[in-house]
Amino acid sequence: MATSTGAGPEPGVGSTDLLWELSRREPKRTRPVLTIERIADAATAIADADGIAGVSMHLVASRLDVTKMALYRHVKNKAELLAVMTELAIGPAPDLMAVPGDWRSRLEAWALGMRETWHRHPWLPDATVGVRPTGPREIGWTESAVAALAGTGLTGAERMDAVFLISGHLRNTQSTNNAGTQPWEGDRGLRGHVTANPDLFPALLEAAKSVDGAPVDSGFEFGLQRILDGLAALIDSRG
Repeated sequence: MATSTGAGPEPGVGSTDLLWELSRREPKRTRPVLTIERIADAATAIADADGIAGVSMHLVASRLDVTKMALYRHVKNKAELLAVMTELAIGPAPDLMAVPGDWRSRLEAWALGMRETWHRHPWLPDATVGVRPTGPREIGWTESAVAALAGTGLTGAERMDAVFLISGHLRNTQSTNNAGTQPWEGDRGLRGHVTANPDLFPALLEAAKSVDGAPVDSGFEFGLQRILDGLAALIDSRG
């Protein structure tokens, strides 16, 4: 019977090969944790490119390399996902008290900030209509605008109506949705019909002479200033 020498087992054939193989292996990649924020970000990227209609749970799951069932552990359905997308895309409400000037400059900053947000995410005007769940960020934007009118002499109802009036103007002049005066542009729009039928539309033909070179903003700036002028007249009448 052989006796142990106490020197331990001899290395088996190929034992060093295993060590070298380990050094050549790619590190195992850990899949990022699935969170509601990651889901909303993926869905937002789709909506930014293709609109709300392009968003589906199946496509979002594919973007994240997960199953649809994995998504449903975080959101109940597409409607709930859209609510989360909206809340995150809108972002924190602006601090209008840091804007130099008076109520008018603050509301201008608010309107421009909202418009820039809607331009970054063109689907937001469609997503923010009707009866739906709203979060603190979205409500916070309205809060900041109403607060900007504090001390003007307007009643609470008038301050809220003023903000909703500006919001409606924003929605109506979104060039990304071909709203406002955009149909004037192009040969198939109003311009083409008016030019082809000058006897039928003489007032439009005359007015059109000053359109070329004007800012293509669907009347956003013009309408905003007229709304603010009206508010200024009402505020001045209150002393």
